Amino acid sequence: MKRLLFSVVALGTMLGASAAHADCGDITLSQFSWQSAEAMAGVDEFILKNGYGCNASIVAGDTVPTITAMIEKGQPDVAPETTPSLLGEVFTKGESEGKIKKIGTAITDGEVSGWYIPQYLADPHPEIKTVEDAMKHPELFPSTDDPSKGEVIQGPQGWGDTVVTAQLFKALNNPNFVLVPTGSAAALDGVITKAYEGKKGFIAQYWSPTSLLAQYKMKRLDMPNDPAEWARCTTKADCPDPKPNYWGVAEMVTLGSEKFNQRTDIPEVKDYLAKRGWTQDQVAQVMLWMTQNQANGEDGAKWFLKNMPDVWTKWVPADVAEKVKAAL
Repeated sequence: MKRLLFSVVALGTMLGASAAHADCGDITLSQFSWQSAEAMAGVDEFILKNGYGCNASIVAGDTVPTITAMIEKGQPDVAPETTPSLLGEVFTKGESEGKIKKIGTAITDGEVSGWYIPQYLADPHPEIKTVEDAMKHPELFPSTDDPSKGEVIQGPQGWGDTVVTAQLFKALNNPNFVLVPTGSAAALDGVITKAYEGKKGFIAQYWSPTSLLAQYKMKRLDMPNDPAEWARCTTKADCPDPKPNYWGVAEMVTLGSEKFNQRTDIPEVKDYLAKRGWTQDQVAQVMLWMTQNQANGEDGAKWFLKNMPDVWTKWVPADVAEKVKAAL
């Protein structure tokens, strides 16, 4: 009798889930290649699937091509974590035309990018505080291929930060330095890790919050940020005359496509995306666990949901939280 009762209850639960699934329908989520974006997309996918009954799926890509596709084609529906200030005219034009807009905040206290040097080099050289200070000393940051020159380690193509680094390097026009590109997020981390563990001097493009900066202490070099120049040229790869300019603190937001924003049948999903967001410290814990366990975004999302319920249960109604916990 207990078995029969369980079967009836289970059938009712599945039918209820199917109804909710049909109501919510398909939602595609972009996933970018850095850890916090991977984890946030994984959290959204799990909660939307198991808490709201959506047919949520992840689409991997890079920032500029993905945001362009959202604007021009309406897909993917949602970019869980991205930085509009790095996208330049691609975003501002799309936003002004109503093709894309901010629908939530991913990291509540933002993100900061820059050029970093290792703390073991910064400590004996307190005079090096700014980008300009560092560029006076190529001998402290020797290139692997040509030790007579210094090098700046650049991120992979397709990243907004990589465009900014290229434009800043062009603007500085220092013949005593070379720009060294990396082919992927993993390659960038690998180059920095190898240099750091070998106690080599280096300058590298990076950002916070990240698990790598939690593991390896580094100093962010300073430089002023000019918002007007940022919009005019710094974020545009084809701008021919960049001036020295730097990152400010950047909003880390969630973007929705026009097609998604026009949907009127999923107010509870939109409410979730508007409410949810974690701090730099909270996401750093997730990323550090991911790094230590060689875990991907899906694994990191499940670890977060299992181990930090005090954070995410504030984002959803109690009945949704119970469904998510049951699915875990």
